[in-house]
Amino acid sequence: MRFLPSRTVKLSAFLCCLLPISTGIKAETGMSCSSMVATGNSEYPPFLWKKAKDSDELLGANRLIIDEISRRLGVPIRLIHTGPWSRAQLEVRSGRVDIMAGAFYTNDRTDYMDYLSPAFLYTSSVVWKRTGQRLDFRKKEDLINKHGVTVINNSFGQTFDDFSKKHLDLISVSGIEQAFKMLTAKRVDYALYEKSPGLAYLDLLDMNTDVVSLASISSEGLFLTISKKSPCNSPKMKQKLNGVLKTMAIDGFNEKALTQSLLDWKRYTHQAH
Repeated sequence: MRFLPSRTVKLSAFLCCLLPISTGIKAETGMSCSSMVATGNSEYPPFLWKKAKDSDELLGANRLIIDEISRRLGVPIRLIHTGPWSRAQLEVRSGRVDIMAGAFYTNDRTDYMDYLSPAFLYTSSVVWKRTGQRLDFRKKEDLINKHGVTVINNSFGQTFDDFSKKHLDLISVSGIEQAFKMLTAKRVDYALYEKSPGLAYLDLLDMNTDVVSLASISSEGLFLTISKKSPCNSPKMKQKLNGVLKTMAIDGFNEKALTQSLLDWKRYTHQAH
């Protein structure tokens, strides 16, 4: 049996010890980040929607914003559909996807992703009911002892989420289309979802006369986030992303992107019909 010289063994052991350290330094400085992958809620028009049923390409305001962030940052960012909203969050949690293109702030989500600031857009969430249904809603306590539905892993801000967990009978389904159909079938008393995406889907489903919105339950910022397991998650990269987000907010790019996407969604629904 042949043995390695002792100096060779020691050198090999030393290099092995250095490897994870140098890898860590590379990730910390952002040197390993030559490109990024992003995902988001693909049932979220006018912010995000799938280009076609059999496509992984996403369109919408968040797509325009991600493309502009990529251009200003000088780093390619590919935005893709990874599945339902719950699966998109899982992909970011695991680090298989670097960026979440739009998420409300919750304490639980900070366990697996870092929030970048400022928020790039704001959206309000509302209570939905059947047209002609008697449902009085002025404050969140009015929903106690009623049956509700929302989309799985959806958030309405930390305050309302905490209240919902303690006091509401609220089930979760995979998508907003299913939630609205349960509402019109009288299987639930109300639905909770964001106003603009809700109106967009009612238009697509030809349900505008069947469901109406009531008062807002929350108004939250949509944030760009980066997975804590992403090799691109470094102080330097987060500083750059924060700087890009700030300049985009100042020059009004995000609001223009939302206006354009509202028009794009109308064209999309007309083609679908």
